[in-house]
Amino acid sequence: MPYAVITGATQGIGKAIADKFLYQGFDIAICARSSADLDKVKNEWAAKYPSRKVLAVAADLSDKDACFDFAAQVLNDTTSIDALINNAGTYFPGSLADEPDGQLEQLMNLNLYSAYYITRKLLPTFKQQNSGHIFNMCSVASLKAYPNGGAYSITKYALMGFSDNLREELMQTNIKVTAISPGAVYSRSWQGSGVPESRIMQASDVADMVWAAYNLSPQACVEHITLRPQLGDL
Repeated sequence: MPYAVITGATQGIGKAIADKFLYQGFDIAICARSSADLDKVKNEWAAKYPSRKVLAVAADLSDKDACFDFAAQVLNDTTSIDALINNAGTYFPGSLADEPDGQLEQLMNLNLYSAYYITRKLLPTFKQQNSGHIFNMCSVASLKAYPNGGAYSITKYALMGFSDNLREELMQTNIKVTAISPGAVYSRSWQGSGVPESRIMQASDVADMVWAAYNLSPQACVEHITLRPQLGDL
């Protein structure tokens, strides 16, 4: 049975990607900080996809040991991994001059280091099977500085660098690496913002692009996907 690992998968983009892979016949491993959110999506998916297996782990991936523990549980659950989607991340606006002390470290731990640690732990499995696809959830903030980007934008630039270097290292193998840079995508964080849902992309749009990139021929790799709302960034 094909197997996908998705971090931060109980809402928004991560949940949409997990749902896409389940629909396509994959067993999955997911993690999130909230046990309640994990239980909710597990029950939802058990009703929709009763024959699929879901490993759900409560983990705060801003903690290095939690990243290692999640990866260990994945490796105990499966002997092969077809896709890894490093999606976990968070956003705080701010300017470098006055954002709270420690904000860069906090964001770096989750937005960059979680992908770095988990990928390194799972990479031997990818290399042993000489196949698979690693997706890193970057952002349009990885591509261009913008007002109030602050530490968040720094971490997303760094994640793009991680993805580019990983792609270079694995280019001579059958392991693909794709960076995804979405603009505004509707999720809980936009509720109450006053911005209409019709102005923002749907999480399913990103999931559809991930699935399309995953399904290319073995000799083709999409290195970078950029998606923005039709009317542009907010």
